[in-house]
Amino acid sequence: MRLFKLPSLKNTHSWPMYSMLGIITLTIWMTFTQSVYSQTNTAQPLAKDPAMEARVMDIAKDLRCLVCQNETIAGSHADLAIDLRHQIQDLLEAGKSKSEIMQYMVDRYGDFVLYKPPVKSSTLVLWVGPFLLMLLGLWALRNFVKKQTALKKVDDFSVQDLSHARAMLESKDFLKKDTE
Repeated sequence: MRLFKLPSLKNTHSWPMYSMLGIITLTIWMTFTQSVYSQTNTAQPLAKDPAMEARVMDIAKDLRCLVCQNETIAGSHADLAIDLRHQIQDLLEAGKSKSEIMQYMVDRYGDFVLYKPPVKSSTLVLWVGPFLLMLLGLWALRNFVKKQTALKKVDDFSVQDLSHARAMLESKDFLKKDTE
């Protein structure tokens, strides 16, 4: 027993529905496979001492994974993130403070390594860029809507123009010229 009947592939109007079903199926599949294969939010502990591990993770949560780019070093499983957590641990064992370690990472990788980069001239694009893109999008949308409404305006024809057009369409001479 079928729950619903899919339209024939011969019907050209059914292709958008098949496309939408494919997109929905792919989205559901990707969602479930991502949740099945996803790992924990934090990486495996590096230090044997829980206090040292807590300090490493405290610093790592403020640094961006340079491979993943949308994840902190604390949550990333990338090899580079693991190496950076080891480096943080080594610097902490050498007696460096959190601010010194953060400055070391910025000196080595730039402001991009900070998960929340500071507002300054070199990072201004990161802070202002999304707002400028949104304004640009709104401006383009306004122009599009304005153009569409201008295209939809119909000139008003006089009664005389309409009657002349009707007479031309009803005229047999006009139809003969068009078919020849």
